[in-house]
Amino acid sequence: MVLAGGLGTRLLPMTRVTNKHLLPVYDRPMIFYPLQQLAAAGIDDILVVTGGDHAGDFLKLLRNGQDFGLEHLRYAYQEGEGGIAAALALAEHFAAGEPIVVILGDNIFQDSLGDAVAQFRANPRGAMVLLKSVSDPERFGVASVDGDRVVRIVEKPDQPETDLAVTGCYMYDARVFDVIRGLSPSGRDELEITDVNNQYIEWEELRHVELKGWWTDAGTVASLRRAAELVAVDPDNPVLAGRGGLALGGGD
Repeated sequence: MVLAGGLGTRLLPMTRVTNKHLLPVYDRPMIFYPLQQLAAAGIDDILVVTGGDHAGDFLKLLRNGQDFGLEHLRYAYQEGEGGIAAALALAEHFAAGEPIVVILGDNIFQDSLGDAVAQFRANPRGAMVLLKSVSDPERFGVASVDGDRVVRIVEKPDQPETDLAVTGCYMYDARVFDVIRGLSPSGRDELEITDVNNQYIEWEELRHVELKGWWTDAGTVASLRRAAELVAVDPDNPVLAGRGGLALGGGD
């Protein structure tokens, strides 16, 4: 599933007239990148969760998903801004008791996530997160690792213990929806995905993969520009270009 809700206030005034995930990153709308990633990983049934005044624009842009080689592209509407975990909760019927892969709609990954998805498919018990060493970890959930185990995740710490950011791709077994039902809103009045991940840590069932290629979000003016620059200098990357069987048009 792809989470593409929120008000995008950090990208005002651009988001005054559109959803931030419809803004361009180099040569295509931001929402294309997570869809391309999931399709390249062999996932052909995807739920897009959006909200706000521009939800209908996703249907006009993405239609039924055939441009991405998808078998099914479904939509759900999130009222307000309840947080990532609240948006994920909308997918319970969609998941139908099966494991689920979640990507935030403003996250762009250089490398294919296919290997990580395959690892989780082979052993779908518990959860998996993707980590990346960054220069500004205080902007993200920060993971502390002991050997091959994540021992804690702290959301946007003032003094990060490590530089390992939890990226916006998560994989969960069906218990995630029970976890979300047991959450309490944070100080931001949201259901935090970090609290979900820490529950799996408590169960000793959170695995991780550390990414080798670059990763960025595109949720601020600076990171939106950076995302476009990173994509622009990697024109032969089949995932970023939407190739490898995807019929996005434009071509080479």
